[in-house]
Amino acid sequence: MTDIHEAVAEIKAAGGPKPRAGRDPVNQPMINNWVEAIGDGNPIYVDEAAARAVGHPGIVAPPAMIQVWTMFGLGGERPKDDPMGPIMQLFDDAGYIGVVATNCEQTYHRYLQPGEHVSITSEMGDVIGPKQTGLGEGYFINQHIIWRVGDEDVAEMNWRILKFKPRESSEPASAVPADLDPDAMMRPASSRDTAFFWDGVKAHELRIQRRPDGRLQHPPVPAVWQDKAAPIDYVVASGKGTVFSFVVHHAPKVPGRTLPFVIALVELDEGVRMLGELRGADPAKVKIGLPVRATYIDFPAGDSGPEWTLYAWEPEA
Repeated sequence: MTDIHEAVAEIKAAGGPKPRAGRDPVNQPMINNWVEAIGDGNPIYVDEAAARAVGHPGIVAPPAMIQVWTMFGLGGERPKDDPMGPIMQLFDDAGYIGVVATNCEQTYHRYLQPGEHVSITSEMGDVIGPKQTGLGEGYFINQHIIWRVGDEDVAEMNWRILKFKPRESSEPASAVPADLDPDAMMRPASSRDTAFFWDGVKAHELRIQRRPDGRLQHPPVPAVWQDKAAPIDYVVASGKGTVFSFVVHHAPKVPGRTLPFVIALVELDEGVRMLGELRGADPAKVKIGLPVRATYIDFPAGDSGPEWTLYAWEPEA
């Protein structure tokens, strides 16, 4: 897997693509088509008087249309200097032929008006993996995209895709392990101080809190050094580590779990230690120093509440 990360680093080092102009300027016909297809009845997108009445100089485009103005079109091709192309090919060649978008966060800095010409530029973010997901083993690929009018940033997007190896097993990807009963299990208790961690688990990430001096902290503690409204700073761990200590639990019974099971304290490659169940290993063969990696179990909604996700460890293949 190190070879993949080295290849990704080499591709990223070549630099990002040049800004690319959209084929057409922002225009009313496309706006009309879009609002009709989406069912957006806001009059500021189609009526001059309505737009002026709320302070706009004239009709404006729906902010969520931002990608429309720079789409390639049916016959378009990705520019050769865009690193996303060779990165996608890299994973295809390595057997990670599946792809699915997992996250998309857009920020709009202002409304666009008909006649404005929009350009797009992008830069590659972190490539995180391998991760065990409900779809199969995969890597999360992050990209930051910026749209501009002239030199002005008008919108941006952080998005993430998963490139994965489709499961070979005939077992449904959503199947809950037979030794677990999610309706009987205790759910994680999330608070304002730990929500970032459990949000990460839901996204199949191990997020480790980062202190102002750069030290990593787990379990999370109240970030008293910053404003309460500020998001908690964290790094995404590789999910790999070694067993530092463990115990095989034989008794008493634990709601929702089949006995015996292994609880392992894992020292992650990033230096912090994290507690979790070690699955897929013969309890009699577990040893200190065993290489492991994080895995994630997605539970469906049930009598005990909405869908949720739990992390665990499994032996490194």
